[in-house]
Amino acid sequence: MLHTRSFRRAEAATALAITSAITLSACDSGSPGNRAAAPAAVVSVAGARVHRDPGLHAALPDAVKSSGTVRVATDVPYAPFVMFVTAGRPGLTGLDYDLGQALGATLGVRFAFTAQKFDGIVPAIQAGKFDAVISAMTDTKERQQVLDFVDYSVSGSGILVANGNPDKVAGLDDLCGRKAGAEAASHQLEVLEAHQSTCTEAGKSPVSIQTFPKDSDAQLALRAGKVAADLLTLPAAAWTAKSADAGRAFEVVEDPAHGGGYDATPNGIGVAKRLPGLTDAIQKALQKLISNGTLTKICDKYGVADIAVKEATRNSAVS
Repeated sequence: MLHTRSFRRAEAATALAITSAITLSACDSGSPGNRAAAPAAVVSVAGARVHRDPGLHAALPDAVKSSGTVRVATDVPYAPFVMFVTAGRPGLTGLDYDLGQALGATLGVRFAFTAQKFDGIVPAIQAGKFDAVISAMTDTKERQQVLDFVDYSVSGSGILVANGNPDKVAGLDDLCGRKAGAEAASHQLEVLEAHQSTCTEAGKSPVSIQTFPKDSDAQLALRAGKVAADLLTLPAAAWTAKSADAGRAFEVVEDPAHGGGYDATPNGIGVAKRLPGLTDAIQKALQKLISNGTLTKICDKYGVADIAVKEATRNSAVS
């Protein structure tokens, strides 16, 4: 959501199953619907050749090896992290999706992505419906109570405004007394809530925070002039400003004091605590993708090479 996005408990939404499809550099080992079939020995992701590591595969939990699948929840769309290849059709693309395919290829199992409303992801993992989440999710101390995170990127939040910036928003302070949108249960919502005291101390009215089920809904509200701004992770804001209506719909507020975005935080792959062996394997696989340059290539494919971490750390959030 990066989507440096955080959670609050909510009922799990009805999920839309999506079969993971990856580009193979060898013959496909099975039909796209066969989740138990292992990926090919060599897979091409973002121009990088990813090889299966037999040792890491052997270290996977028996349940994962038996099924051949890691069940991954994600919130679609949240560009550039996860997007539909074609609107209205199930195929996925994006940074998080590509990362999942590279991890799966390294571990010798499929990372099967399923669309899930963001605020329902953690409850669904707790209920045993998924093994992990890859959805630009912020690693926080609160989340670490129910998930173990393997962190792969660091980014802050950005302010998206309508093209031309009609309300002349120059930073968070300019949202005081105005309506601003954020996705429900997101880290960006927390950033706005935390800024309320700053507004009050400055003698200004608080931000009128409008929450939306998906960030795409917040963008629609911004288009319609119902909010002055939409707060989302900075890479997502930059991607949206560049791609929506060929760059004519939105722009990102440039705040020199926060060049990397507001409240930069680690973002991670959240793994169910009942599967510590899977967390270990993912951390080692990610480190391999960092060391051989694959993670940087994946991030660079979506114009955000600078958010890639240099080391695969676990539960690195400080708050």
